[in-house]
Amino acid sequence: MTGIAPRSGRPSLTPLVLAAVLAASAVLSLGIGTVWLSPWEAARWLFSPDEPMGIAVRELRLPRTLLAVVVGGGLGLAGAALQGYTRNPLADSGLLGINGGAALGAVLVLYTGFLTEPRFVLAIPLGGLAGAAAATFLIAWLAGRVRGIQTLILAGVAVSALAAALTSLVLNFSPNPYAAREIVMWLLGSVADRGWEHVGFAAPFMLAGALLILSCGRGLQALALGSDTAASLGISLGRLRAALILGCALVVGPATAAAGAIGFVGLVVPHVLRPLVGYDPARLLVASTLGGALLLLWADILVRLLPVEQELKLGVLTALLGAPFFLWLIFRLRRLAP
Repeated sequence: MTGIAPRSGRPSLTPLVLAAVLAASAVLSLGIGTVWLSPWEAARWLFSPDEPMGIAVRELRLPRTLLAVVVGGGLGLAGAALQGYTRNPLADSGLLGINGGAALGAVLVLYTGFLTEPRFVLAIPLGGLAGAAAATFLIAWLAGRVRGIQTLILAGVAVSALAAALTSLVLNFSPNPYAAREIVMWLLGSVADRGWEHVGFAAPFMLAGALLILSCGRGLQALALGSDTAASLGISLGRLRAALILGCALVVGPATAAAGAIGFVGLVVPHVLRPLVGYDPARLLVASTLGGALLLLWADILVRLLPVEQELKLGVLTALLGAPFFLWLIFRLRRLAP
């Protein structure tokens, strides 16, 4: 696994451009639904809480938009951080098995029927968060005191495979077809039918994790020059690894718990933005956060625009967009190979 050393140069305008486009896209998202609204109408209804359309915008469209932004930004940030740490362009949040652990925890809640009576809106997210925490502790235990990147990757692959196997086992023993369908639909990922409870649940954890990851920017810059060079510059590789594991757990666990399993965001976004920030791992963290939020928000807008009877799930759409991108990347690498 090799990394590309960051190129020096003036600060990139990419984050500013992405932030401006993201803000405009969020306003556009508020106007898309059964009743279409212009950006000005959406803004007006947003501050009219007593009107029916104002309630729809504030209680349905705004939480959905914010959750897409928060989840997409978290997945993009985690993907960029793990690609920088492992120096592997194919790494993403699924590499550590945190996604799988969160999905397993949520699936167990659905399987046990914990949502029946009384209905607890945050039961699935809390189950997902518990699964993510269990996966994180298991990874830390498996990796032990070995500081090598390879050990962390192997531990993540093992936890991910175990979580996937247990999730399949739960599906196999699902009590009835309706429960199995509910589990499968949740696993496909979506921000539809989410409320302020989900935003309030996920955002604080994800903010704490994002700040922890962003604090690792200098360490990732040094690590891009090699482990020995990073150590000689005073970077503690053990502390860096612990901070990234905890940060990714705080970001990815709540994101998966609130929105389901959504893939390819953390893989695609850093690849697209890396050349635009001079291959600097620290700059890529901020850019990937904004890029991930923008990608998932536009994916959610697209699923609402598609003329289908049943709304397409976000995880399906991101996979349909991400898989061709990596096929193109493989063919490009083949052409560039000597």
